[in-house]
Amino acid sequence: MQNLSIKNSYNKTISVIESCKTENQLEGASRMVKNFKTLYKKVGYPKALSYSLDRALKNILGSLSNTH
Repeated sequence: MQNLSIKNSYNKTISVIESCKTENQLEGASRMVKNFKTLYKKVGYPKALSYSLDRALKNILGSLSNTH
């Protein structure tokens, strides 16, 4: 059950990141990533998820920077 909750939260966070069209939205997504890490750090989530979320944020930030 716990793994399903982590997976659902991870998938939702990735969806939010990928939907960002502005830097303000990306800031909100960044806060969501921080909240995810804080919440699931207590229960021990796979570090690969953390790296994946950070990489997704970085990729979207790069694509937003290229459109300005």
